[in-house]
Amino acid sequence: MRRPLAFLLLVVCGNAFADCAPCGPIAARAAAEGFNGVILVSDGHTTVFSAAYGDARMAPDVPMTTATRFPTGSLAKWIASIVTMRLAEQGLISLDQPISRYLPDYPKAAGDKVRVRDLLTHSSGIPNDIDKAIKEDPNTRKLVLDDASAIHRFASGPLAFVPGTQWDYSHANWIVMKGIVERATGSSYAELVKGILVAPLGLEDSGVFAGMPSDIRGMATGFKGTPRESNRLDKPNPSFMALAGGYYTSAPDLLKLLDGVFAARVLKPESVRVLMTVVRPQQSYALGGRTKVLDIAGEARTVAWEYGSDGAYRVLAWRVIADGHTVIVMNNTNYDHMEIGDLATRLLVASYAPPP
Repeated sequence: MRRPLAFLLLVVCGNAFADCAPCGPIAARAAAEGFNGVILVSDGHTTVFSAAYGDARMAPDVPMTTATRFPTGSLAKWIASIVTMRLAEQGLISLDQPISRYLPDYPKAAGDKVRVRDLLTHSSGIPNDIDKAIKEDPNTRKLVLDDASAIHRFASGPLAFVPGTQWDYSHANWIVMKGIVERATGSSYAELVKGILVAPLGLEDSGVFAGMPSDIRGMATGFKGTPRESNRLDKPNPSFMALAGGYYTSAPDLLKLLDGVFAARVLKPESVRVLMTVVRPQQSYALGGRTKVLDIAGEARTVAWEYGSDGAYRVLAWRVIADGHTVIVMNNTNYDHMEIGDLATRLLVASYAPPP
C-alpha cells in the first residue's frame, strides 16, 4: 500500500533522528512507495539520519524501530571473514594453507588443493550441493547436523574446477569454513563471534542464530508484500549454515561493527587491507564481501559493500573506506534489490550535502 509522503514524514517522527536534511525526504519517499524497514546514515563521525518505517511483526502488532533486529543473509559471510582474519592474526588459521591441514578427514584429492582463501573468495571449486539439496527438499533447512556430517553430505563432492581459477558462489564453502574455525579453535562459531565482535564492540542486538529468525527476540518477521497482507516469507537457517547466513544484527549495531573494523579495533590495519582487497575483479569480491569504486557526489570513492537477502529480508551496507560515510538499509518485505541499491546511492550522495 502506497501512503502519502506527508503521512510517512509524520509517522516516523517519534522514531527517527535527522541531521542530514536531504535524507529524510529520500527515505520517506521510499517508504511511501513500499519500503518497510530501517535506514541509517553516518557521516563517518556520527549518525546523521536514522528512521524506521512500518511494522516489524504482526499478531500482535509490533512497530518497526531503529533497534529492530534483522537476519543479514550473505552479509554473514563478511562477518565470518572478519572472524577468520582475527584467527589468522592469532596464528590459528592461515589463509594459504590447504584445508586438509585443519580437516584431515576431508577427501584428500580436494583437501590438499583447496586453500582457506579459496573458500572465502568462492574460488574453491567445491560444488554448491547444499543449494541443490534445498531446492529439491526445502526441509533440508530444518536438518540438525554436526560439522563433519554437513561437510560430508553437502560440501565434499569432486571439485568442479581447479581451485583459485574460477568463481562460483557456493554456500558449500562456508559449511567447510565452519568446520575449520571450530576445529582450529575448539570453540563454537557463536562463541567466536561473541568473543571477537559482540563483546569487544558492545553489540547489543547481534549474534548467531539457527532455526526461524522470528524466534529471536526483537527480530523482524519476513513478509512478501506488506505485513498487513500477512504473507509470511521467512525460512529456517540450519546451524551448519551459520557462516553463510546465520548472523543477525540491528542497524546501530552494524554501524558499530563497521566503525570497529575500519578503526582497527577488531583487526590490525594490514588485516583490514587484506580483508577488503579484491581477489575476483569481475565480481568486485574480496574476502566474504565486496570492494567497489563508486561515483558518489562527484568523486570516485572506494566503498566496502555487501548485500544480503534470505526470503523476504534485504540488508545492505555501504562504507566509504577513506572517510567512513555509511549507509545501512534493512527491509523485511521483499523490497526489490535494485531499488534498495538506488535508495542507498541517493542516501550516500545526500550524506555529503553541506549543512543548510
